Amino acid sequence: MMHDSTIENGGPPQPDPRDGFEVRAATAGDIPAIHAMIAALAAYEKLAHLCVASEADLADALFGQRPAAEVLIASRGGEAAGFALFFHNFSTFLGRRGLWLEDLYVQPAFRRRGCAQALLRALAAIAIERGCGRFEWAVLDWNTPAIDFYRALGASVLPDWRIVRVVGPALAALAASPDPAKP
Repeated sequence: MMHDSTIENGGPPQPDPRDGFEVRAATAGDIPAIHAMIAALAAYEKLAHLCVASEADLADALFGQRPAAEVLIASRGGEAAGFALFFHNFSTFLGRRGLWLEDLYVQPAFRRRGCAQALLRALAAIAIERGCGRFEWAVLDWNTPAIDFYRALGASVLPDWRIVRVVGPALAALAASPDPAKP
């Protein structure tokens, strides 16, 4: 686990003595590894046909003029073991920002060795340090090993909430639809 100030200030990676994984903020040099792990995640989730992000897209989103997200990399022995891509959201009820984990992926060779837990601990520490009121993420309903793992960490799976999404032509149609209140 790393403290946020170490991550943001580009300090050296800090191994967590509990698991031996180093967790650090990603750099532009990590883009190929992040891209490869995103493709592997998409394949695992049976969503590879939806994965169209290029390395250039990621470089712009993570390190461009207006970064949209951040990434933590977990490694052991200099090899990228996993990543967590996250960004801030906001709770109107709490009046505070939160931390949203978009993707968490661990390479198969490093699973069940504490890598995911090291990444989640580091993210929880960032959320606390940044004054976030929540740390949230989504999980596919068929991924029972992940659901069980998250619950064992103290996370709650919210049964009453569903993700709503508008993409592609539906997004364009919604944006272009006339305002019924205007004559």
